[in-house]
Amino acid sequence: MAEGPRYVVKYRRRRKGLTNYRKRLELLKSGKLRFVVRKSNNSVVCQIIKYTPKGDETLISVSSLQLKKYGYKGHTGNIPAAYLTGYLCALKAIRKGINDAILDTGLYNLTKGCRIYAALKGAIDGGLNIPHDEKVFPQERVVQGYHIADYAKILKAENPEEYERKFSKILENKLEPENFVEHFQEVKKRISGEHG
Repeated sequence: MAEGPRYVVKYRRRRKGLTNYRKRLELLKSGKLRFVVRKSNNSVVCQIIKYTPKGDETLISVSSLQLKKYGYKGHTGNIPAAYLTGYLCALKAIRKGINDAILDTGLYNLTKGCRIYAALKGAIDGGLNIPHDEKVFPQERVVQGYHIADYAKILKAENPEEYERKFSKILENKLEPENFVEHFQEVKKRISGEHG
């Protein structure tokens, strides 16, 4: 470890790789609320965060696990679930009078069409005004789950055993993956009906 009169110990969260303080400062300088998106293997969380001198204050928090309340039967960690989570978060924000925010992606290395950008697209479609570039969004077909339905149709015809294995969780929830697109649209309508 470095020593000497000029050496300054870095902040604990910086040392542990939990916070990029330069990036955070740029976000805070904007003076806007932050639309924070975090992901794990099985869920996506979207939050509206307000900075205060005593610490960040969470105004709205939505997890993709809450989509089950609206009848969602698919996997809660995929792109369609991320989109619906962002969409639900935006509708709740609009109800509370929040219209503007700025995207906070944390420490993730982002790629075009990833789940974080799917959540951002959902938030924008839900009515939030967030600066963005539409080139980074996933394709509309992917957002709606056409890739899931198409793959399920092919797999069911070619290898029924593999189909049963790969889609076992969705099939347990009484949803045929070939009908995923219609299911996605029904869930989106339910969210809009309750919060729109």
